Order: sequence, then structure tokens, then C-alpha cells
Amino acid sequence: MSRYLKYGVESAHYILTGSKLNVVNPESLKELSTIRDFIRWGSSEFNRQGLSFGHGFVTALDEARYLVLHALALPPEWPETFLDCVLTKDEREQVMDILGQRLKSRKPAAYISRESWFCGLRFYVDERVLVPRSPIAELISNHFEPWVDSNQVHRILDLCTGSGCIAIACQYMFEDAAVFASDISRDALEVARVNRHEHGLDECLELYQSDLFDDIPAQQFDLIVCNPPYVDAVDMSNLSDEFQSEPGLGLAAGEDGLALVDRILLQAGGYLSEQGVIFIEVGNSQAAMMEKYPFLSMTWIDFEFGGSGVCCIQNQDLKQHQASIEAISRGAQAANHA
Repeated sequence: MSRYLKYGVESAHYILTGSKLNVVNPESLKELSTIRDFIRWGSSEFNRQGLSFGHGFVTALDEARYLVLHALALPPEWPETFLDCVLTKDEREQVMDILGQRLKSRKPAAYISRESWFCGLRFYVDERVLVPRSPIAELISNHFEPWVDSNQVHRILDLCTGSGCIAIACQYMFEDAAVFASDISRDALEVARVNRHEHGLDECLELYQSDLFDDIPAQQFDLIVCNPPYVDAVDMSNLSDEFQSEPGLGLAAGEDGLALVDRILLQAGGYLSEQGVIFIEVGNSQAAMMEKYPFLSMTWIDFEFGGSGVCCIQNQDLKQHQASIEAISRGAQAANHA
């Protein structure tokens, strides 16, 4: 197999001539020579063909830069002064290979490069898991302070772990804590195991296959971090191709986006220590959660580096309102069976 099939593109020749990419002026591709040229062309073509972003990159320029550097085996922080280096013919073909795959497949860049970065750490990813992008990374970097006393965090659970990035990042930041992670998806846990091994955590990070708390052995955690599926029905029907490339199991959460959150709130109190705290990400379903649980004290995090829809709830508040949470859960279950 030709090395130019590395990213799934049919032929580097077709890429360089532009005949497979629906570009405006294929002949112009022959004029590209430097790293900067290809980054500029890639970002222009990404915009021209209406790609969407949101899987670790905000703009077409950011994503084009990452893919070009990745194709050249260069680090993401490659110095600006070296972007004017002229590429060899082989390098130009490799760069067009990866840009062509992004244009043709409309998959997130991480599924093409098979890597993503979270909390400054590299993770393996593929189509079995969501691409890591949670603002929870900022909380982890700050040891979840001031909402918790990091010195009192001894046991941590990452619920709905996916690639394992949150659990692994937590293990780095809380070196002496026992960290656990769970997911309903066997496929996702296979990816999490790859990352656990690559980060040398096989002996200390335990993984559970569980539908939320259902198959997690009875125990208590000082900190539960949860990034569950939270996309409501309306948003699911309007997902771009890039988001549709991700596993629906990790996105869809019923009409209001809270199908899993309802169950999490119902059970979390039994798995939190007396002073335990749970952080839940609900994204665009924040308004729905606030309306559905007006009695529950939720601290919504203001992020310095962007992101929203993450709240912090104390175990004492969950227990105080357990009866009301149970009533909402019964109502949700009745509606689902209607």
C-alpha cells in the first residue's frame, strides 16, 4: 500500500493536481512551496468548503496549522520563524494528503491524526470516542479550587470517561489520589485502556464498564467529574458532518438533553463522601437544567479560557433535595414510557 494512503486519500497525485478536491483553481496548488503557504491554503479551502470546527480548534487557520505540522512530524508549537521553510516534493504530497482527507471526509482533525490534546497531554482518539474538548480541563489544571479543598481529595471518579482523558489528567494533578473511570461503551473503554497504558497508569487507574452508576461497586468518592451525553433532540437534528462523525451514544440525551443527568443526580449522593462534590458538564442544556431543578444549589463555572455549561453541586445539597430529585426522575420515566 502506498504511503500516501496513510490518511485514506486515494492518490497523492490527484491531491496535488486538485482533481479530487473540488478546488477553484487546481493549477494554483503547484505554486505552494512553504509551510506557511500550505497553512494559508488549507485554512482558505476549509472556509471555502464550509467545514465546521469545535473539536479542539476554533478557526480554520488553527486547524490547518495543526494538520500541516502534524503531517510534517512537527510539534504544534513549532516556531513561527520556521514556517517559511520550503517543503520537498514528498513533504508537499504528505501535507496535501492530510488536508485532502479533512476536506473529503469532513471528519474532525483528531480522527485523521489519531491524536488529541487535553490538559497539555496527548491522547489517542478514534471514532469510538468523542474528541476531547471539555472546559473541565481548566478545572483540573486548577485542582478544582476554590470549589474543593484539593488536599482533601483522595478518591476521584470520572463518570462517562470516553477516551479516559479526564481521569488520566486528574491522576497527573492528584498524584496521591485513587482515580477510577467508567463508561457504558466497551469500545470507548478500549480506547481508554490504550491511553491508560501510554501514560503508564495501568497499575493505578481502574476502569469500570457501567451504565452510569449501575455496575460501579458501592463506594464513596470525594470528587466525581462527569461529562455525560447532553445534546438535546433539536441540536442533534442540526449537527454538522464533523459532529455526526462522533458516536451518537456520547452525544444524544433525549428531548431536553438531561436524560442522563436526571439519573446521575438521582444516584450521585450515594457515591459521594460527606463533603463530596460533583462537577457535571451539560453544555447548551444548562438553561433546561436550571429550569428543571430550580431548588438545587448549582454553582455555574465562569471559565477564564472559554467554555460554559459546567456546574458544581455539593453532596449535602443533593441529599437535602433527594425527595424532589426522585419526584422529577419518576416524572421523566413516566414520560419516556408514555
